[in-house]
Amino acid sequence: MPTLPWATVERPADPSATAVFMASRFTLRRWRDVLPFFRDSMRIRRQVRAADGAYGVTLSAHPLRREFLTLSAWRDDAAVRALVAAEPHRSAMRKYRPAMADAAFRFWSAPVGSLPPTWDEAKRRLAEPE
Repeated sequence: MPTLPWATVERPADPSATAVFMASRFTLRRWRDVLPFFRDSMRIRRQVRAADGAYGVTLSAHPLRREFLTLSAWRDDAAVRALVAAEPHRSAMRKYRPAMADAAFRFWSAPVGSLPPTWDEAKRRLAEPE
């Protein structure tokens, strides 16, 4: 599946402000979880697009590798935490925790002028040790 393009949610009011960037990589254990995970990923993508404090989001799915990558930008850490605590994200975390072979998360800050973030940057950060 191709990468979904960056979807801008909110344009930052202050171009000199700092954004919080979040990249994630999920690898599933079983093939049977790939399609349900993808469906739930699309629901969460819609959730992000409606979330307060979200600047944008993109998703890259690699079903043959059972791998999904996300990349998003936020006003602050509190906005990210609010998304994670809300539905459908909260239930999806519980549902897929046992299905994960691996999961990685990376956060960094950068000026909002660097929006949108690049997949090259996200992949480089995801490859770094924690």
